[in-house]
Amino acid sequence: MLTDNIPKKISESREYWRSDAINTVALPPVESLRLQAERLKVGLKEENKKEVQSACTAMLKELSTFYGVEKPSIRILSARPVEISEDWAEELFGDYDPETMKIRLWMRTAIKKKATSYGVLLSTFCHEFFHHLDVVAMELPNTFHTRGFYERVGLLYHHIQDTPVRKIVWHKNKDGTYRVDWARTMTRIPG
Repeated sequence: MLTDNIPKKISESREYWRSDAINTVALPPVESLRLQAERLKVGLKEENKKEVQSACTAMLKELSTFYGVEKPSIRILSARPVEISEDWAEELFGDYDPETMKIRLWMRTAIKKKATSYGVLLSTFCHEFFHHLDVVAMELPNTFHTRGFYERVGLLYHHIQDTPVRKIVWHKNKDGTYRVDWARTMTRIPG
């Protein structure tokens, strides 16, 4: 994970640093979310797009109610779009359109067209929901990928999964952005 570049425009830069500083968020009651997440897991295993769609819609309803925001719509699509060049390949796992309040998630890998893993889809779901929450509830209209954004997403993901939260170790790049130091993050004791 890599943070976005720090905006040059002062108002956007202030928003960026506000987002970066918010590294925690209230978490909803989890019982119903975990039941829907289990439906999501089964739907992916069975490659049942309707079940994946239904489980994600139900989780969005729970989350939107808890956070007191309008529920975004969600659409589950098949194979991820991929952009390939000589030096790299980039897949799109999901996206959020703030104008339409629509989330799109792709449930199949780009090349082999196999169902994505449950953890990847759930993480992408949480990521896109937090873009929605940034825009409609947190006065962060540009919903930048900051350290705070990624940490908020991680809290919700681990809350739903009932897994320990690891403190993310960030490495500062020369251009002022940050990237996750996965080796150090994964060797830290959770908690």
